Amino acid sequence: MSVSNDLYPNASSPLERKDSGVPYVRQGLKVESYNDFDPLKHVIVGIADNQHIPEQCPASNEKIPADSPMRGGKAGRRTQETIDRANECLNGFAKILENRGIIVDRPGAVDWHQRVTTPDFTISSGFGCMPPRDCLLTMGKSILMAPMSFRSRYFEYLAYVDLLREYFESDPECLIEQAPRPRLSDDSFRMDYVAAYEFLSDEETMARSLRKEYSTKETDILFDAADVMRLGKDIFVQHGLTTNLAGIRWIKRKYEPQGYRVHTLSFEDNHPIHIDATFCPLRPGLMLLNPHRPLFKGQREIFEKNDWQIVEAVSPAWDNPPPLCYSSTWLSMNTLILDHKTVCVEATETGQMEQFDKLGFEVIPVDLRDAYAFGGGLHCATADVWREGTREDYFPNQFTGSHSIEHWEY
Repeated sequence: MSVSNDLYPNASSPLERKDSGVPYVRQGLKVESYNDFDPLKHVIVGIADNQHIPEQCPASNEKIPADSPMRGGKAGRRTQETIDRANECLNGFAKILENRGIIVDRPGAVDWHQRVTTPDFTISSGFGCMPPRDCLLTMGKSILMAPMSFRSRYFEYLAYVDLLREYFESDPECLIEQAPRPRLSDDSFRMDYVAAYEFLSDEETMARSLRKEYSTKETDILFDAADVMRLGKDIFVQHGLTTNLAGIRWIKRKYEPQGYRVHTLSFEDNHPIHIDATFCPLRPGLMLLNPHRPLFKGQREIFEKNDWQIVEAVSPAWDNPPPLCYSSTWLSMNTLILDHKTVCVEATETGQMEQFDKLGFEVIPVDLRDAYAFGGGLHCATADVWREGTREDYFPNQFTGSHSIEHWEY
């Protein structure tokens, strides 16, 4: 599926290799990150090249609003005009980061136009690689490729394999890993649930969400990396439409033997997809919460017992997302923290910028709204490779059940 042609002008070039086939080593390259707020030194920024709107699938149905023009006949390659404009935004974002001394890599070229076919399903095309945060989870000195639930994203990891191989060769402590590959057959989903979705009211979908009735079943191990919030020794995972309990149990078994503590979070949200426009760490001791998706009282306990301040985000500047966008207006919260005092915010979100200014941040406005439809905001469009700092204990006051799925799953 790898390609290199005019459809992919912003993709990273194929890695130059030695005669042995092993990539050249990039001297000084380091893989390590434990949170989203320590000083950022190296990052991947996504691209919009040749992105497609795929056919609906059981996992994507609930992410697309019932009245959206994306439901139905919009499958196919996005227009070149929108692709070019999105890349203009993403390239500008990458340049801002580079000008601040941050190393920026870009995903490789993959032909998203090809039909995706496995023994268990087929779908019209791939998706794209604007949001590497969904696919890649940097946990300490390892980068994990996540088992995502959208059929169109089944081979999305291919956009990163060359970069990850290079990281592996360049940093002798780096480990590249992949979670178990899901099958994503019809048995992986509640198909009757999916079929009923567009006929349900917001009240009905909220009631189902509060009952933990999601389109994904427990057949596969499923999670998107963007459902995982890293805070030093503690990992918080959102249970919802893109991450099931089997996925959370896998994360617990994977990382708790390494000294991490894994917690499950849930919010009053009828479409719980990705935690980074709902509950966002800004610096040690400070969280930003979406006021329309409140955190349940019992789940605030660990933050309160450890003197964390939870601040509600101001309202977004926009009443509606951009055309053909999967995400909500709350991408206003989807920011990129560069260090404890510096944050990148989408340039039209003046209210959010003012709030960060009052919280003591230097605010860097970034023009990205026209790339939202390709996979999300500033946090979505990036994936950490290296942040300075070590694995800190930000929650020394633990309590019985604080990292038990049963405790958190009210």
